[in-house]
Amino acid sequence: MKGIILAGGKGSRLYPLTKVTNKHLLPIGKEPMLFHSIKQMVQASIDEILVVTSTDHMGDVVRCIGSGDDFNCNITYRVQQNASGIADALSLAEPFAGGDKICVMLGDNIFQKSIAPYVDTFTKQEAGARVLLKKVSDPYRFGIAALDEKQIIEIEEKPASPKSSFAVVGLYFFDSKVFEFIKQINPSENGELEITNVNNKYIDLGQLEYDVYQGKWTDAGTFDSYFEANKLMMEAENEIV
Repeated sequence: MKGIILAGGKGSRLYPLTKVTNKHLLPIGKEPMLFHSIKQMVQASIDEILVVTSTDHMGDVVRCIGSGDDFNCNITYRVQQNASGIADALSLAEPFAGGDKICVMLGDNIFQKSIAPYVDTFTKQEAGARVLLKKVSDPYRFGIAALDEKQIIEIEEKPASPKSSFAVVGLYFFDSKVFEFIKQINPSENGELEITNVNNKYIDLGQLEYDVYQGKWTDAGTFDSYFEANKLMMEAENEIV
């Protein structure tokens, strides 16, 4: 399995911290945010990793994490020219994936516990995709899963009236069909290709599985959640348990 870390975007909700740097290079605990995603993947035995970031900050990202030698992995890079959504950024990874299964992490997501068990589960899954869910107090900020007793029946992006409190967190597993699905979806009202629409394609096929993440989790995209991410990593001394 190959790993893809999406570390683009403008980081506008964290301005002015992001005035001169990429959000994913901001400190979380005692390390740059990007270190966490890389360490999670390496701990899960994923050592071929692609980082997708923006044109403005590619040089800083490369200087920060280099070739991957410091993490015992191989890191390559792609540039997302415009901030056109998660699925758009992921589409750049098609040549890198080479038909393999992929683990995709949003670079501003912080997981207290190792993702290795979920990687192992997807390795054994015959086909399709897999997502992680976590119960949240502010579901209007996320893609929210509507569930029946056994499966996800729909994912709605940032709903005004959420059908559950289970957010789809920023860790996704896909087979090679994901790149065809990205080509089939249309941009949202804000001009972005939404990963929620890709996941719903898998739902239509009956091929989207899920796990509920067992551990503390937060994104770091707002000042409040950035504070929580720092608190979480400081308590853990940036170690993954």
